Amino acid sequence: MSKPSLARGTRDFGPAQMAKRNYIFDTIRRIFQRYGFQPIETPAIENLSVLMGKYGDEGDQLLFKILNSGNFAEGLTETQWQEGYKKLTLKVSEKGLRYDLTVPFARFVVMNRSDLVMPFKRYQIQPVWRADRPQRGRYREFYQCDADVVGTDSLLCEAEIVLMIHEVLRGLGVLDFTVKINNRKILSGIAEIIGAPGQEGPMCVAIDKLDKIGKEKVEQELLERGFSAEAIEKLQPIYELANNQTDIFDNLRQWLAGSEIGSKGVAELEEVWTKVNNFGLPSPQLQLDVTLARGLSYYTGAIFEVKANGVQMGSISGGGRYDNLTGTFGMPGLSGVGISFGVDRIYDVMEELKLFPENQSITTQVMITNFDADAEAYGLGVLRQLREAGVNAELYPDASKLKKQFDYADRKRIPYVLIIGSEEIQTGVLSLKNMQSGEQQKLTLAEILGNFV
Repeated sequence: MSKPSLARGTRDFGPAQMAKRNYIFDTIRRIFQRYGFQPIETPAIENLSVLMGKYGDEGDQLLFKILNSGNFAEGLTETQWQEGYKKLTLKVSEKGLRYDLTVPFARFVVMNRSDLVMPFKRYQIQPVWRADRPQRGRYREFYQCDADVVGTDSLLCEAEIVLMIHEVLRGLGVLDFTVKINNRKILSGIAEIIGAPGQEGPMCVAIDKLDKIGKEKVEQELLERGFSAEAIEKLQPIYELANNQTDIFDNLRQWLAGSEIGSKGVAELEEVWTKVNNFGLPSPQLQLDVTLARGLSYYTGAIFEVKANGVQMGSISGGGRYDNLTGTFGMPGLSGVGISFGVDRIYDVMEELKLFPENQSITTQVMITNFDADAEAYGLGVLRQLREAGVNAELYPDASKLKKQFDYADRKRIPYVLIIGSEEIQTGVLSLKNMQSGEQQKLTLAEILGNFV
């Protein structure tokens, strides 16, 4: 019999890891709610008609498709088998695993628009799946924590996202980070200025790789994508702007003066900066990065990406403004903006930097011993009162020697053991042992409850 194994790009999480993950989830959820976001969930499986065409060609290839039930190949002719990957896929598969939470959210908004209060602020914490090549910090199944606002063009939403990113990461102890921000309108303006109007899509795909492959290879890719040598030469100021934050708004405004859409993008970002400053965010860790493109094709305004500094890791958060997403589902003109936190990457960053509180793996606060049937019967009554008082408690399930029960409590890092023998049952005075110090006290149940509540 073969040994069981995990699918590549997926992971199990034991109790110790889950305690840490829940610490991240709880922190993010608390801050989402503080900012007025409401929770929703959507199914893991979506129709391919919902998913396809929303993430660009690369995204479509990374979708996990689900084969139709039964004999999915029944009725296919030899010619149809030869038609190529895309056409064949649509004949044998009608559904797929969700690639992100934003597109399912757009579908949800369109299907439930009459019940939603607009602007609608939602958060969603669920797993997504991508048929990517697994590597450090990149998994095929991973959780996203998304917060989006739809139904308003207000740039206050962008400013609040900047504030929320700072609050989440500082709340988790990740203090050295950079919030990079750009605007797709600026990238459209750059395409106009270099003489390639309407080509910001392929330009963005290449520029988005600058961090990973460097300037020379980006320019080589632009040539391969049909950009002229003259256009690439006119693109040179982008690299200087990327490295120099001094007077960046003035310099960018001058460069894009000949482009109406580019100038609008600069003005929008300046307004976001102003609103963040008006809020009084202490020491904002914000950077305008004109090379930031983000691969997803549905962004139309501000785009965000967050990097943890001093750690070899890709972005730990990202998002942006989208004006047309619900239009693909028959509801045009509904603008939205959102952010997504990559929990798996944040986890790895916090693990590397040793940022998790030490007591995260403790779930049981008190364990009650079990020596015999009488002690168990008495212990069950004590157990009920502990739990009713809000104390995480458990009764050792078998009548065993004390050493075995102490070993169990030690390995599970339970801080207190409540010892109940015949003497304790008769007097009602119980022995509470501190497993770390070894100190043991004789206390009534009321006194014990007073220590924990």
